[in-house]
Amino acid sequence: MLTEICGPLRAALVRNRFTADGLVDLLGPDAHAALTRSESVPARRVSRSAGELGTLIRLFLLADDCPEDEVAAALAPLETDLAVAAGLLERDGTQVRTALDLRPVDLGSGDRWIISDLDDAMAARSITADHVLGLGHASYSLLRATPTAPVDSVLDLGTGCGVQAVHAAGYAKRVTATDVNPRAIMLAAATAALNGLDIELLKGSWFEPIAGRRFDQIVANPPFVVGPARVEHTYRDSGLDLDGASKLVVSQVPQFLAEGGTAALLASWVHVAGEDWRSRVASWIPDEGIDAWVVQRDVADPALYVGTWLRDAGLDPRDSAAKEQAERWLDHFAAAGVNGIGFGYVFLRQIDGTSDVLAEDLTHDYDDPLGDEALAYFERSAWLRDNDVLETSFSIEPAVALERIYQPGGDGWEEVATRLHRTTGPRWQHELDELATALVRGMRGDGLSLHELIAMLAIAHTGELPDTELVAAAKQLAEALVRHGVIAPR
Repeated sequence: MLTEICGPLRAALVRNRFTADGLVDLLGPDAHAALTRSESVPARRVSRSAGELGTLIRLFLLADDCPEDEVAAALAPLETDLAVAAGLLERDGTQVRTALDLRPVDLGSGDRWIISDLDDAMAARSITADHVLGLGHASYSLLRATPTAPVDSVLDLGTGCGVQAVHAAGYAKRVTATDVNPRAIMLAAATAALNGLDIELLKGSWFEPIAGRRFDQIVANPPFVVGPARVEHTYRDSGLDLDGASKLVVSQVPQFLAEGGTAALLASWVHVAGEDWRSRVASWIPDEGIDAWVVQRDVADPALYVGTWLRDAGLDPRDSAAKEQAERWLDHFAAAGVNGIGFGYVFLRQIDGTSDVLAEDLTHDYDDPLGDEALAYFERSAWLRDNDVLETSFSIEPAVALERIYQPGGDGWEEVATRLHRTTGPRWQHELDELATALVRGMRGDGLSLHELIAMLAIAHTGELPDTELVAAAKQLAEALVRHGVIAPR
């Protein structure tokens, strides 16, 4: 029924400029920024004198009760009775309120709207087991990390309200979205209909609905919350113990990738005493056929992690029930030896040959989205598999700076560190010693291969040809700098 009202609903939204740009133009930067922080008062003040657009803002974004006659005028040509019958609105006497979250977004391909369940950002509401999240921090981070080069087919695994699928429709010819939650499928269908998109929606658990199929790109924001094997909220809980959901997705996605296909996944993993988290995640990736780039963006201690997800579910940490749940959760972590929970992205590409895995921390601040960087990383990784860095000449990329760090000492300023710093993308930094600095400074793309540079520097410093240890160290450094886009072959 909800999909049936999406045509006239879209007409009303377009007519009133209930769009991402329309909101910024009306509210101004300050009130709009406050709204994104769930601070409603500035936006409410502006909306009171903003006519029908103001009514839509109070109705859908602020979750206010609004006079039915004002709502009817703003939603025309959609009839209020039909909106109530479809479950979009609720009537209370002469007032109506929204029963769903409906908001405009800018996903880079024209006006889009997302329909989801209401959360407790603007008003106290209970979070049910089948609650369907809207565009939250995790889904937004995946949007920014997803490559958008044109492809034929995309799978959105665990679509929720459909935001990743709607985004994919901007760069893919065909989009398939799955979810185990029937309510998620229903709301994703409404989101697709409201945006006039043809998205294949399939209900089922994990990869069951698409068995035997392959896709050019797979995106997934799965229920990756780390904890006991239980399901209290389908949007976050998988029923698998600890980081089992992330392990399942990362390990099984490769068999559903087409030749040369790419995946962009959100994932979590536990940090256990005596175990390197990199090795843990790398063990999830098959030994053959995958190029993997694993990026850890954050690490939370168990207490912070549990408290965050309890509040996310609408629980007050001071309540006895929340305290009991926190005790059980933390006991489970302690029994498993968990001392931290990592969160980040797993980028995969299907290749021929032995798998190649790089897992690294990127917990520092950077602004550039990772989607384009992931594709560039895979291209650089492919080059490394097919070429010998020792026989190649390199030049420094333009957006790279050589930094020397000095601190005051007994004899004046003393150099304590030298770094190569890429100033774009993930803003990687590499510490260099004196010989490595000289080696990099000699990379001018003028025809000298890396091996020739090493020999020249060794003779200049020692009077002898380089030993195997020096060659191996220089080769390792060059490969790392290529992977990070700091140097490029010429």
